[in-house]
Formats: sequence, structure tokens, C-alpha cells
Amino acid sequence: MAPPFKRQAARQALLIAIAGLACAVTGFAAQAKKPQKAADPARTARLNLIQPPLDTLPIHVHVDMVTVNVTVTDPYDRIVTGLDRNNFKIYDDKVPQKILTFDTEDAPIAVGLIFDVSGSMSDKIQKSKEAALQFFKTSNPEDEYFAIVFSNRPRLLCGFTSNYKKVEDDLLFQKAGGRTALLDAIYMGLQEMKKSTLNRKALLIISDGGDNHSRYTIRDIKRAVQESDVQIYSIGVFEPLSLRDRTPEEAAGPSLLSEISRMSGGRMFSVEDPDELPDIAEKISIELRNEYVIGYKPSNLVRDGRWRRIKVKLDPPRGLPPLQVYARTGYYAPTQ
Repeated sequence: MAPPFKRQAARQALLIAIAGLACAVTGFAAQAKKPQKAADPARTARLNLIQPPLDTLPIHVHVDMVTVNVTVTDPYDRIVTGLDRNNFKIYDDKVPQKILTFDTEDAPIAVGLIFDVSGSMSDKIQKSKEAALQFFKTSNPEDEYFAIVFSNRPRLLCGFTSNYKKVEDDLLFQKAGGRTALLDAIYMGLQEMKKSTLNRKALLIISDGGDNHSRYTIRDIKRAVQESDVQIYSIGVFEPLSLRDRTPEEAAGPSLLSEISRMSGGRMFSVEDPDELPDIAEKISIELRNEYVIGYKPSNLVRDGRWRRIKVKLDPPRGLPPLQVYARTGYYAPTQ
């Protein structure tokens, strides 16, 4: 048997241990009953941000409807309105198509201004600015705009805005100088236009047409125009033939602007007198707002990615003179 003093020490140690255990149990119970502190919202938000997405696969949207903007003019180059669905026939790779939608309303348009500030525009830049301002004056309040200026390289002057005064103000202080990267500016404009959610899109180019400083080639730009749904209107500011002393690139300017405008369903207006620029710009604005918008579902639904030609023909009412039709020349079929 242990001595009395050892038994007493053992009892004291046991009592201390029991007391400690009771305190621990009491503290645990109190902690369980204590209201929990609300989670830090900011910390929660940070935790949510680092969670991986549920689905990282790209979303593919298939659109089988082809929309074609059509402009009709008379022999005096005046806009012809008042035609209806029955006056139009549309062909996809020479196969007649059924017109499913037909609209003549002045729907909002996304317009990108591609403005030449190269050295060759020095004596025309003021009238060119006036032309841009005149174009905006006939705009729809729901339209949206951006502006790109270019000389040695293109530069986004103003991103998409519904306040055309912002574009006007930014354009006002532009000065002419440097070489001409027209093709690069058109490519940038087509890329910028992808940001718009509007169905109708157009570029307005004001330039003397001579490219001598672009990285992109004419072939690149033609392909980009064909792949887009953007109409291109060009105002070519050219000297009279008798005064022209130009490089081969500058001499090719008129045909370049004309071809890319035509293939997109737009037009190129050649101007020799800068004083005519504001009237031409107003004419383009009115033309954009008096188009026929035709929609059809191609009978050929093969997704082969091939180029398909579009042809729009008119069956006008009796008594009208010969009319001219402007529409895009084709599209690339989807691939998936």
C-alpha cells in the first residue's frame, strides 16, 4: 500500500484533472451556443471568383437566314422607294429562293467612319470633315458610331457611342500628315464592327484611295469584306484627271474603293470638287435609311464553307424606267 502522503497527492492530481475536463466541456458547450459571426461578403466574393466554370466549351450558334440590304436607284441616281416584296427576286448560286422577310423600316445602324488624315489629304481635309458632320446630321437617334483615322497606321479615334457629337469633337482637331495605310484601316474597322449588336452595319470611308503603307494586302481585305455582313460606302476624293500625278498605288485607289464597296452591297462616290463632299455624305446617309432588307433561308443547307453568289433581280411595276440594284454579291456558307 502506498504511503499516506502519496495517496493524498494522487487524489489531488485526479481532482485537478476532473476540474480541467469539466472546464473544457463547459467551454465547448458555450462556444456551440455562441452566435456565429456572419461571413465576410468580400471574402465570399473572392472565393467565388476563383471557382472554375461549369462549362468551358465554346457555344456555337447556327444562323440559316441570309439577310441582304438592297438599294434601288433610277437613271438619275435617285433613290426608289415604295416597291414591295413581289417586285424582287433573289437567287442563291443561280437557284431562286423564297423571300421570307421583307422590311423597309429605318432600323438603327452601326456606322464606322474610316477617315483619311494622310499627307495627300492636306488640301481636302477640311471639306472632308464637313462631309462627315453632314452625314451625322441625318442620323437616327438609335444609331451608334465609331471613328478610325489613319495615316501611317490606323488609330481608333472614338469607340462605339450613340452620341455622334463625340465623334465630331474628336474629328475636329485632326491634322493631315504621313503616309496612307488605307487597307489596315478598313481591316480595323471590320474588326471593330464585330462589337456591335445591331443587325445593320456600315462603314463610311472618306479617302483619296491611295494605299502605300499597309501590312494587309488587297486580297486580305477582299476576303475580310466577303466574310463580314458590313456594307461599305466610300467617298473617293480625287483630283481632276488633268492634274493627277500619282504613284501606281494612288492611281489604283479609285478602283480599289469601288470594288470593295460594290462587293459589300454599298457604293463608291467619286468627288473631284471638295465642295461637293457634304452633299454626297448626306446622300449616302439617306440611302442607308431607305434600303429594302430581304431575308431568305437558302435551299442549299450544306455547311461546306464555300462562297455562294447572291443575285437580286427586279420585276418593277409597269411604267418605271430601268432601275439599278445594289446588293452584296455573296457570302460564305457556314462550316459547322
